[in-house]
Amino acid sequence: MANIKSAKKRILVSRRNADKNKAERSEVKTAIKKVYAAIESGDKKAAQAELTAATKTIEMAGSKGVYHKNNVARKVSRITKAVNAMA
Repeated sequence: MANIKSAKKRILVSRRNADKNKAERSEVKTAIKKVYAAIESGDKKAAQAELTAATKTIEMAGSKGVYHKNNVARKVSRITKAVNAMA
């Protein structure tokens, strides 16, 4: 256990940041699942709407440093490709 005041603070701060990052990642996963659920239902308009919402969520997480920019691009690309592949 840390004895120095600054080390104790770093533990608290890193815990808080880890919790924030975990919440952001969870939000992104949920948004992606919603897109795939809309694709499975076959509703193109719903899938497009969910895609827009998911893209925003993913890019916001990327701007906050939760994901690397290439990871963000890959996630957005995959869900966009899936929506565009709908008949």
